[in-house]
Amino acid sequence: MADDENAWYYCLTHKTVERGVGCRGGDRMGPYPDEATASRALDIAREKTAAADEAARKWDGD
Repeated sequence: MADDENAWYYCLTHKTVERGVGCRGGDRMGPYPDEATASRALDIAREKTAAADEAARKWDGD
């Protein structure tokens, strides 16, 4: 699905949502299934990081 013309991405450089081929892969997050999900890319990343941090704390016994 990478660079598929129907895939959505969030560009970290421009702080915008892009569809299909856009900025270089290292500068964007995705692919996402739709524009609305791509627009939440940073929130999704924060949520996943918080969940992983919590799982690590539980694993460590904290």
